[in-house]
Amino acid sequence: MRSKTLAAIILVALLVVGLGCIGSRNEEKSGGTQSSSVSTTTKKPETLTVYAYDSFQSVAKVTIPKFEKEYNVKVKLITLGDAGKVLNRLILEKDHPRADVVIGIDNSLAAKAIEAGVLEVYKPKNIDLVPEDLVKGLDPTYHLIPYDYGPIAIVYKKDKVKNPPKTFEDLLKPEWKKSLIVEDPRTSSTGMSFLLWTIGAYGDPGWLYYWEKLKPQIYQITEGWDAGWEMWDKGEAPLFVSYATDPAYSAYYNNGTEPDIGVILLNGTAYVQIEGVGIVKGTKHRELAEKFIEFMLTNKFQNEIPLHNWMFPASKNATLPDVFKYAVKPEKIINPDPEEIKANHNRWVREWVELMIEGKSPEEIIKERG
Repeated sequence: MRSKTLAAIILVALLVVGLGCIGSRNEEKSGGTQSSSVSTTTKKPETLTVYAYDSFQSVAKVTIPKFEKEYNVKVKLITLGDAGKVLNRLILEKDHPRADVVIGIDNSLAAKAIEAGVLEVYKPKNIDLVPEDLVKGLDPTYHLIPYDYGPIAIVYKKDKVKNPPKTFEDLLKPEWKKSLIVEDPRTSSTGMSFLLWTIGAYGDPGWLYYWEKLKPQIYQITEGWDAGWEMWDKGEAPLFVSYATDPAYSAYYNNGTEPDIGVILLNGTAYVQIEGVGIVKGTKHRELAEKFIEFMLTNKFQNEIPLHNWMFPASKNATLPDVFKYAVKPEKIINPDPEEIKANHNRWVREWVELMIEGKSPEEIIKERG
């Protein structure tokens, strides 16, 4: 997900590409995998370069320093917008990789990343901490390892919206014209997840007809989650594609009182986003990258996810804070099958562009399929 603390927003504004070391990260639970292969006393610190989405900085600030201290290493965290932009950078740098680890590529982008050949396979020694359904839902080939997950939802402020839409069809009613902020699936994992949610609900090519009707309801298509959240938080539009954990965030910053953010799970369904971490193909710090991933699955990292990344931690041993009782869970998950995403991802994005940007009709797009 994208963390929403004020500190994270300020950090985003201050961060520049190439930011130096920014702290450390998580460790184990009660008997994890601590390797001493990297000297902590005599060896000059190595530098591990990590690519991530902008708002990962919040959880990085409280976790990466732990990893740096444990392994006598400097972590160079470079944030590049939303996860879609991070992946695009990896692809551009494929022949001359600059990163060692990438964070934030999720199940909506996994197929594209694997097909592009920018990731190396690695099965962490402590992978048993992660439920098998999360591994299968993200990437059973272990190019990407789950570290958190959360249902995609439409959110609203309870004091502004009294009768929110409850179904996909409700969202198309005239009263919701120019009311929805949605992220671009080309650059945003949240935006791609929302597209997959509609594909799960309407099938292919049914989703094209739904988005054609959804066009008048869209206030703005933003490049990433952070930009959309800021716009929505300022009150520019009442509805925003975000996460079902947002009420937990609201309750936390309201001192545990009833959240003022409401969640819409259209038709009682949701697409569940699973975020992953992977080793960049061509890394010169393979062993250290492996330790970093193992570290992300331990409780030193996992226990910080709920209140800093506002997602559910992937580890079975992590502890959830009390405010997560306000996180809304869907009645039904309608994620398209990973193999279906792999086979159709590029076409779906291309057709979304043709429909939403180029102005082609669903009939024209379907005809072009041949």
